[in-house]
Amino acid sequence: QVSLVASGGGSADTGGSLRLSCTFSINTHTPASDYCMGWFRKPPGKEREGVAMLDPDGTTLYADSVKGRFTISRDNAKSTLYLQMDSLRPEDTADYYCAADISTDPLRTWGPRDTWWAHFGHWGQGTEVTVSS
Repeated sequence: QVSLVASGGGSADTGGSLRLSCTFSINTHTPASDYCMGWFRKPPGKEREGVAMLDPDGTTLYADSVKGRFTISRDNAKSTLYLQMDSLRPEDTADYYCAADISTDPLRTWGPRDTWWAHFGHWGQGTEVTVSS
């Protein structure tokens, strides 16, 4: 059984920062430390898009639009995944979702950003982020 609960959304001004959290509970034969985890977002009127991914070995994968501004990390002791978002822009406005699944393919082998969602079978609810200009 896998459950994910995202939190930390809110409002920020352009250039501001927010930190999203995703508390996870993984009770399966595979330990939580073997799960790949990621953040996705769905901007208003647009399709879901990948934001940042984190492999069990610490490898990360970011969308070009957030590289250098967002940082994904996890604390297994606290069962929490984080997304630190700095230098926020109005185009970062979206509902943000965390996702998890057993790592099978290394991040370096993943295809285009619009295929990242296919690597995850467990999703949390969204947390809303609004960035004003």
